Amino acid sequence: MILGRSFEDMCAQMYYRGKMFGFVHLYNGQEAVSTGFIKLLKREDSVVSTYRDHVHALSKGVPARAVMSELFGKTTGCCRGQGGSMHMFSKEHNLIGGFAFIGEGIPVATGAAFSSKYRREVLKEADCDHVTLAFFGDGTCNNGQFFECLNMAALWKLPIVFVVENNLWAIGMSHVRATSDPEIWKKGPAFGMPGVHVDGMDVLKVREVAKEAIGRARRGEGPTLVECETYRFRGHSLADPDELRDPAEKARYAARDPITALKKYMIENSLASEAELKAIEKKIDEVVEEAVEFADESPHPSRSQLLENVFADPKGFGIGPDGRYRCEDPKFTEEQEFVNRISDVHVNISRISKVPKSTPRDPNKYTTRLERTRRYQEKKGENLTKIPIFTE
Repeated sequence: MILGRSFEDMCAQMYYRGKMFGFVHLYNGQEAVSTGFIKLLKREDSVVSTYRDHVHALSKGVPARAVMSELFGKTTGCCRGQGGSMHMFSKEHNLIGGFAFIGEGIPVATGAAFSSKYRREVLKEADCDHVTLAFFGDGTCNNGQFFECLNMAALWKLPIVFVVENNLWAIGMSHVRATSDPEIWKKGPAFGMPGVHVDGMDVLKVREVAKEAIGRARRGEGPTLVECETYRFRGHSLADPDELRDPAEKARYAARDPITALKKYMIENSLASEAELKAIEKKIDEVVEEAVEFADESPHPSRSQLLENVFADPKGFGIGPDGRYRCEDPKFTEEQEFVNRISDVHVNISRISKVPKSTPRDPNKYTTRLERTRRYQEKKGENLTKIPIFTE
């Protein structure tokens, strides 16, 4: 949890120093959910995240330096610098990705859970008891993918846990204003699966609920919907001035900081001393500092990497056998220009066919883009190859 908090605080510093670009969504305040769930998983289990995915990646075991390098857009990142903040992925750690659009990760997670069930029951892989966690926010819970996947998962008893990180705000929209029934967990029983509500600011309570839900999925008893009521301590993203939320509400949840609460519990129950906790914090600071240094010194991706892993072609769409971009080949440019010209003529002919033959030509009404270009160039004294557009 401390690693997640320190890492995100450092991300804010690096973002404002111009080391990161685009939208960066931080996880401060929600650490109990990630830790409470993901730390119960096996390496073979899968995690599907959202655009707020840095800490999910760290919890799943992706090294801090690999996550930070990805945020810096460097080749040493977990996606070689091509994913960025919202698209963390690691095949090695079965992190199936962060997803920039709300809801789009839920079908992917459902598919991963189906894969586990298929391998166990059809391919007879007896040791395949893998579980998938699908993380998403309260703003997603009125989207169609959510309901469709709840139905499918319950129908096939898939080994998946749907984890709602209800931080009460979908960007600037209050959750209670956006849904007819704010209690999301109730949607579970409607599809024939358990629905559970838990205090997402208490890591021990989250862990207790997570242990039951993950165990249930691993035993083949089907999915569970868990609503974790939590709160983000920063704006929706680092571009959000966070002026819409009530300061009193923010102060109320800040007083329930999950990390502070866990520290207090550990000291009161003699599980750790203040000195030991301070040592942990110091060690984490060193890890984060090292991650920044590593990311800063790492190289940027080469231009040849631009289209790799975008299309099925391992060399990337548009790259020729010699490794050069096809668009750099003069012949490719000439052929493309010819295709564009033919397309223009085809469009013009299609338009002409719609004009009644008895209708006299009205230059002001039936002009085409090509003809307007011709007139413009004629006014400038330029020559343009005449292409018959109208047959009169």
